[in-house]
Amino acid sequence: MSDIITRRLVILGKQGAGKGTQCELLVERYGVAHISTGDILRAAAAAGTELGRQAKELMDAGELVGDELILGIVAQRLTEPDTAAGFLLDGFPRTEAQADGLFALLAPHSVERAIDLDVPDEVVTQRMLDRSRADDTPEAIARRLELYEAETAPLRKLFADRGVLVTVDGLGTPAQVHGRIVAAIEEAP
Repeated sequence: MSDIITRRLVILGKQGAGKGTQCELLVERYGVAHISTGDILRAAAAAGTELGRQAKELMDAGELVGDELILGIVAQRLTEPDTAAGFLLDGFPRTEAQADGLFALLAPHSVERAIDLDVPDEVVTQRMLDRSRADDTPEAIARRLELYEAETAPLRKLFADRGVLVTVDGLGTPAQVHGRIVAAIEEAP
């Protein structure tokens, strides 16, 4: 029981890597809260709030929302009752500053596992084009992939240095990928 209560998971990977699908399966398996910063920001954009308008402008241009704003959103979300059994962070952290903020928020605890879902650029690009979101233009996709490499990829080293990073092949059926992820989560550190 204590393993379930303390599940603190992060899923990394480029947009279009299949994180959303895997998050649904992981939430069902472990009973943890799925915290998707992308979903939170898209909901704010749809609601037309000032934050939503700012976020929509950035997302439509393929840019990322700032660290301080995202940290505040995540800190607030982690206080909600459904996170008591644990959580799965999707789309956060994206930068080293966000990761440092997350470690400070969780102290004295830490992330149990950071799962890096590895999928080639050409595959994620096609997946994003196929899903037809307004912010998934070829230009915006290319920009997000550039930003991912520049800002998010260095997180691999940070999580590896803490002994929590596992890289999982993201190609295959959802069930195959899920099996690899579960094995990586449940593997002894």
